[in-house]
Amino acid sequence: MINTVDKLNENIQNCTKSLGDKLSGADGKRHIVLCGGTGCLSSHSDEITKKFEEVLKAKGVADKATVNMVGCFGFCSQGPFVKIYPEDTLYRLVKIDDVEEIVESDIIGGNVVERLLYVEPTSGEKVSKQDDITFYKKQRRVALYGCGVINPEDINEALGMGAYQGLKKALTMTQQEVVDEILASGLRGRGGGGFPSGRKWQFALNQQNDEKYVVCNGDEGDPGAFMDRSILEGNPLAVIEGMVIAGYAIGAKNGYFYVRAEYPIAVRRLRLAIKQAKEVGLLGQNILGSDFSFDCHIRLGAGAFVCGEETALLNSIEGKRGMPRPRPPFPAVSGLWGKPTIVNNVETLACVPYIMRNGAANFASVGTEKSKGTKVFALGGKVNNVGLVEVPMGTTLRELIYDIGGGIPNGKQFKAIQTGGPSGGCLTTDFLDEPIDFDNLVQKGSMMGSGGAIVMDEDNCMVDVAKFYMEFICDESCGKCTPCRIGTKRMLEILTRITEGNGTMDDLDELEQLSQTVKANSLCALGQTAANPINSTLAHFRDEYLAHIVDKKCPAHVCKKLMVYNIDPDKCIGCGMCAKGCPTGCIQRTDYIAPGHKLASFKIDTTKCIKCGACMPTCKFKAISKQ
Repeated sequence: MINTVDKLNENIQNCTKSLGDKLSGADGKRHIVLCGGTGCLSSHSDEITKKFEEVLKAKGVADKATVNMVGCFGFCSQGPFVKIYPEDTLYRLVKIDDVEEIVESDIIGGNVVERLLYVEPTSGEKVSKQDDITFYKKQRRVALYGCGVINPEDINEALGMGAYQGLKKALTMTQQEVVDEILASGLRGRGGGGFPSGRKWQFALNQQNDEKYVVCNGDEGDPGAFMDRSILEGNPLAVIEGMVIAGYAIGAKNGYFYVRAEYPIAVRRLRLAIKQAKEVGLLGQNILGSDFSFDCHIRLGAGAFVCGEETALLNSIEGKRGMPRPRPPFPAVSGLWGKPTIVNNVETLACVPYIMRNGAANFASVGTEKSKGTKVFALGGKVNNVGLVEVPMGTTLRELIYDIGGGIPNGKQFKAIQTGGPSGGCLTTDFLDEPIDFDNLVQKGSMMGSGGAIVMDEDNCMVDVAKFYMEFICDESCGKCTPCRIGTKRMLEILTRITEGNGTMDDLDELEQLSQTVKANSLCALGQTAANPINSTLAHFRDEYLAHIVDKKCPAHVCKKLMVYNIDPDKCIGCGMCAKGCPTGCIQRTDYIAPGHKLASFKIDTTKCIKCGACMPTCKFKAISKQ
């Protein structure tokens, strides 16, 4: 085994040199890397990769440049991405038809393809390097370390990026010393609750049992969230290493990855990473020549949101229906198959190797007093720069939305940001300068959650937003406890009445009473936080609820039952384009001819109108409006 360990250490040194030479150009080659995340793959980045290989071969320069796929670059609205080392040139929105020009101009001619560079919207300046783009300037990659740099399907590149150096250090320490390091780092669970990870590990370590387990929660169910998926796709070995370190710390021999089956690329790369780690002796018996042995297993989830709750997840792994268990006992005492178990989500485990490599003090030097390190957010909705971002705790919402996110498209006004998914709440302009951390967001009526951040503008109806999340919660409730099963259904019925113009003032009182009942009596966090979107929208946008109930109008013109399309007869020139595109034939010509026009105007029969909105884009004279 000593010879095997020595060989592994030698291999790691070679991998580090090889990756360093690639990034610096010391190997004398050009290296083309493309984003291999799900978003860019859906935009044909795999086909673009094959095209690069074909063109390089056809041009006779296949020996001078390599082509590879890496993990998510994060800037999803600008993908697919192509980066060329060692110059670090970044091309965005690349299509198959651009490949030949990139090879001829850049790879062969050494000239940057200017038209494919990112253009900063404020200055109009073209930027060729990733780190010079405003979207990346305020980010700091800890959990996303290696994503967008290494090939996630090649363990040698991960080893060259520092993989397993954290475990190597951990194995020289006692179990208690490893737990103390995590405690000192201030790492809190990134899955939603923000419970201190070191305390959870300590509880499990204190249990006297021959069998313990580590479980990685990869059941990412929040609408619009893709943080865990991107980490597993971009650097699965980091999460595996974090799990192995956790296993050593608490005395476990087996770990289970619970990943939803809707993430096929993440699952495939995770399986491959486990296989490669076993082949080089980083998983299995006597890891790195120590007495410690550990193995990883994968279980696929069927997409139930409730299985993000740790006890429901454990039931699912055991082959039972995914429903939460009463607590106590907590999983650290009695978890998987009744044995002590720690459950950490993907992002949490991805931070562990960084902490062990660089030290707890390094990790704790970033963030706020009670929320250390960084947090990954899936930034989406009405924001210019949609994508995956990792920022230090304490970054303000204004920095997240305007500096990194690039502000609101089309000059619209910011209205709210929903953090924490269905379990979170809406934060308005009053909170833009609030620092992002676990406790502060809760105090302001929202929560960190797993990291989904949906931005809304003036065109969003906040009553409709609350209804959307309640529809989701109703669909995902497991039905085990009565408050959640029935209470969420009743709240959805009330919201539906309000959005259809049938609400009453008594409905608001009933909503508030129901929300408190469901929160206080539900078994798990799904029900306990189900009313958060309602409570936050009622607190900040009560006037919109009143407009729906009293005036029977939707101020944002979103709720169809309260929407009316009209044609201004004085603006209508009588061209009839709107009538041609109407699927119900509800637009008819009138006898009225506006001054200065030659043809009679049109009008909409509101009794036949299905409010599809197809007429508005066809009118070049803006004669059609919705009220």
